[in-house]
Amino acid sequence: MCEQCDWTTPTTADSRGHGQGPAGGTSRRSFLKSSVAFATSGTAAQMLSSDAFAERAGAADAELARVQGERRILLKGGVVLSLDRQVGDFAQADVLIEGGKIREVRPNIEASPDAVVIIDASNRIVIPGFVDTHSHSYQGLLRNILVNGLLNPDYNRDIQNILTPAYQAADAYAGMLVTALGFIDMGTTAIVDISQVSHTPEHSDACIRALQESGIRAVFAYHRGAGPASQYPQDIKRLQRSYFSSKDQLLTLALTANLNAYVFALAREVGVPIVQHLVGNDLSTPLIELGRAGLLRPGDEYIHCLGIDDAAWRLIKDSGGHVSICAPIDMAMGHGMPAIQEALDHGLRPSLSSDHGVTIAQDFFTVMRSTFTLQRLLILQRARKGEQNLPPLLSCRDVLEFATIEGARCANLEDRIGTLTPGKEADIVVLRADRLDVWPLNNAPIAVVNMMNPSHIETVFIGGKVKKWRGNLVDVDVAGVLRLVEEARDGILRRANYPKNLFG
Repeated sequence: MCEQCDWTTPTTADSRGHGQGPAGGTSRRSFLKSSVAFATSGTAAQMLSSDAFAERAGAADAELARVQGERRILLKGGVVLSLDRQVGDFAQADVLIEGGKIREVRPNIEASPDAVVIIDASNRIVIPGFVDTHSHSYQGLLRNILVNGLLNPDYNRDIQNILTPAYQAADAYAGMLVTALGFIDMGTTAIVDISQVSHTPEHSDACIRALQESGIRAVFAYHRGAGPASQYPQDIKRLQRSYFSSKDQLLTLALTANLNAYVFALAREVGVPIVQHLVGNDLSTPLIELGRAGLLRPGDEYIHCLGIDDAAWRLIKDSGGHVSICAPIDMAMGHGMPAIQEALDHGLRPSLSSDHGVTIAQDFFTVMRSTFTLQRLLILQRARKGEQNLPPLLSCRDVLEFATIEGARCANLEDRIGTLTPGKEADIVVLRADRLDVWPLNNAPIAVVNMMNPSHIETVFIGGKVKKWRGNLVDVDVAGVLRLVEEARDGILRRANYPKNLFG
């Protein structure tokens, strides 16, 4: 945690600048501390010491230090997309953060520079952080590894059955860590993680510890592993006692299921939501049977939603379920036509997700644009064929809501994040609009969804704590993380006897 600082001089910080070097400032805490070494003999992915993750900037960055130290931070003069229709959007307004929460959102907030850090947000767009509702984050070690990969046979053969079983606990830690930090770097402040790497309880612990130490907000959707030492699903009780006893933390708990009544019943017993993939043929019947057994609950999440009929769609809606659509992966890997319109037609506003990085980038600009362009293409093609009474075309505002508040709802976090609403926790992203590829700014939602990319992410707050500043992650030894990840990747490929193919 950042220590409280007593600044008595004016504290105005300009968040602008390219910031090509390490994020400034002397660390107030040791980053990625751990009391348990997950690495074992022969494991390539040795966990880095806590000192290696401490900020090593030679000279203190006074602006960053003040932002880290003050309880009250004022983002001043930005274009504000609150995505809360009661709060509204503003061509120019201020956002006051106090004690990690949003205190006010309006133009011309008066604040003494002696009592608040003032960040100049002019020529910036201020939005809620993106919420990715479906990520297999442990696979960060395997990014872009599948050459022209399809779900079947490539992904299920290579990723699930060859490479994932080769993970040791330290590798799970490294993969989760690099994915979580990459998300923060790209403006994703919350995720639903589904990591099929719980080969042992130590693997599960390693994943949770990496999430904790990265500083991201996450739903840890406990999933299966491989091998005789796996304790899925019953180990969820230990995990709940050990890591999720407090409601006042960034991590919450869920349980994945494969349309298995026992697992659904266990989730009901421990009081956590279910996260369920739906990809395949004739999945409606087992889902409807679970509904008849009274095992579905409001807040359960359904991913992809491919291979279900109208009755199953109505069941998801009527039971209070939420939907996660991952259009880029569905299209690229042959899962099926993304069910964007089906969700909308059944009265469900979907959340968005990236799935994994073994074939497609996990940044939300890619995810939003894929969703936007595909839905419009499909509707416009129907119009060209003479179809009448068509559904409306998605707007960029719609898609931005899918990426933020609908994601928060899907993750059962809508009372805490997803909009810039006073009282909610301050998960906030500041985007640079004064760039040659965006300027001049004529429409803010279009600029975010259709014009921007991760390079426009300038500042990121999670729970009011600054995680990215001047375009760089804060308190992260990036070179050390890269070394850790490369060593872990090499160990997995060696143990799995899987060749590295740099050029396809």
